[in-house]
Order: sequence, then C-alpha cells, then structure tokens
Amino acid sequence: MLQRLAAVLLAALLQACTASAPARTAGEAAPVPVAVAPAVPAGGAATLEISGTVRLKRETMLGFSTPGRVAAILVREGDSVRAGQLLARLDLTSLDAASASSQAEYVRAEADYRRLLGLFEKGWVTAPRVETARATMAAAQARRRQAGFDETLGSVRAPSAGVVLQRPAEPGQIVAAGQTILTLGEAASGHVLRLPMADGDVARIRLGQPAQVLRPALGPAPLPATVSEIGARGDEATGTFRVELSLPPRPGLRSGLIGSARLALAGTGPSALGVPASAVFSARADEGFVYVHDAAAGRVRLRRVSIGPVGDTQILVLSGLKAGEQVVSSGPDRLRDGMRVQVRRG
Repeated sequence: MLQRLAAVLLAALLQACTASAPARTAGEAAPVPVAVAPAVPAGGAATLEISGTVRLKRETMLGFSTPGRVAAILVREGDSVRAGQLLARLDLTSLDAASASSQAEYVRAEADYRRLLGLFEKGWVTAPRVETARATMAAAQARRRQAGFDETLGSVRAPSAGVVLQRPAEPGQIVAAGQTILTLGEAASGHVLRLPMADGDVARIRLGQPAQVLRPALGPAPLPATVSEIGARGDEATGTFRVELSLPPRPGLRSGLIGSARLALAGTGPSALGVPASAVFSARADEGFVYVHDAAAGRVRLRRVSIGPVGDTQILVLSGLKAGEQVVSSGPDRLRDGMRVQVRRG
C-alpha cells in the first residue's frame, strides 16, 4: 500500500515539473550566456587622441621653368639656405645658342628696316613694304627678349630662407619644365602637426582651441599647440579631413617626426549615448552594429547604429539606440539575429 502511494506521488511531482519547465522548440540550441550593459546618455566633453606627422607649414617644390639637362645642384638634403641663394642650374648651351640666334635675327631685321626706311624717304619703295619690315623687326625683338628671359629660367634660387627637405633630381638628368628637383621647407612658416581626422570629430573642434602634442622621439614632455587650420574638403580616398596644429619653436623639431595630439571635443548633446566598446562590431566609417537584448522574448535583435568618437572604454552612439536599451557587451561574434540568450548576473 505504501509503495503504491509513493509511486503516485512521484508521478504527480514529475508531471508538475514538466508543466513548469519552459518550452523549447525542437532542435533549438540552448540559450547563449551573455553580459549586457545599458545605453546611457554621454553628454559633455570628450577627449580625442590621434597621431599625425610634423611638417613645416610651407614646403615648396622647386623646379626649372624650361626643359633641359641639369648641370649642377648646389645643395644637399638637410642644408640650410638663405633667400635668393642659387640652388641649381641647367646646362645653358642650347639656351645660349637660341639667345645668340635671336640676337642675330634682330640685328638683320633692324638693318633691313632702316635700309627700307631710307629708300622710302627717297620715294623708291612703298609704305606697305616699310611697314612689313617694321613688323618683322618687332617680332625679332620679341624673340630676342624671350630668349633672354629663358636664360634666366635656367637657374633655381631659394624663394626664402629654409632647409632642403628633398632632392629628387641629380646632375646630368634631363628634366621637364616644372619637374620638381628640390623641396624647400620655409623656416619662417613654422612647424605644424598634420592630423587626419574623421568628419564627426572635425565638427566638434574649433580654430584656436588648445591641444597637447606628445613627440616620443624628443621626450615625454607634452608640447602646447593650437588648432590653426581645419580642412574645408575631405580626402576622396579616405574621407578624412586634414587638421593642422601650430607648434611653438623647439630645438629638434624636424619635418617627418611622428607625434600624437590630445584634443578636447565639444559636447555631444543629449541625443548621444555611450555603450561599451566591446558592444559595437563590424564598424566602418561612422556606422556599426550592436545586439539589443529583448528581455520579454529572451532574444537578441541586430541593430545598425551611427557611431561617433571612440574612447578608452566606450563608443558614442549618435543614432539607432534609445537611452536605457540593453546591448550585448560580451562575445557578439557568437550571436545571430533572433538567437536566444541568457543574461549573466553579477
């Protein structure tokens, strides 16, 4: 009798447990354990750290205004030069020949004109013939002036004091008109740090705002800087804008040094939200994806979001989320849209 009663009670208990257990669709995997974090307002100022390259503000590419063979380049990379200093010259053999030819042509044309003018005064030639001779003499004079000017183009002089940054040409080389033979950094222009900056960050900086620059090659001490230029057009290949920070004169500053800048960005406004950096994946340009936890269904939903600056621990989400929504903050690579999850506590 007692054995029958125990069997009945055991069967009832098993039936109750089965009824209270959550139903699982046939073939569905067990819930994936995840951690979640809320999307919280991220108004206020943020800090951006970005690397760039030190350059002289004005770096001028110099070349000859006429084609020819390079006879001499009188400076080397790294040399300091003064304004007006002769830097390079062409082989002037052909230019000298052209100048001599044009001079001889002018002398002949002038003699013909004066001879015909004397005959015209005696009535032996017509006025149109004299006018033709005068026009021929004027054309020869113009060619002579052009040849003399071309001779002056056979040399390159420094437009200002500075330092030679590059020397891509060598003596004996045949160069075209305008081809770069030297790059001169103008010392008076000062050094700048050039930064490639995303459009979302450019919109949150202003001209004249202070910044700090670290130059690992010259020691750990930060260098004060100022935003001196913000590009008006983004690069077609990368989509970034060029921003320049003016640097105070310091010993050891050279064009090409790598530095990193720290800038304070303007407030993001009440619509921006902060989420853990690990929550955003497949980020590209200013977009990315997150998994939003649907607590009622116990599942995750894939959501595309617009993102802003990236901090040390969080990413700013500009649109696509609402404050308070829970996003998966661990292992989003293991999930798929609509997958069942179990939130880890603690």
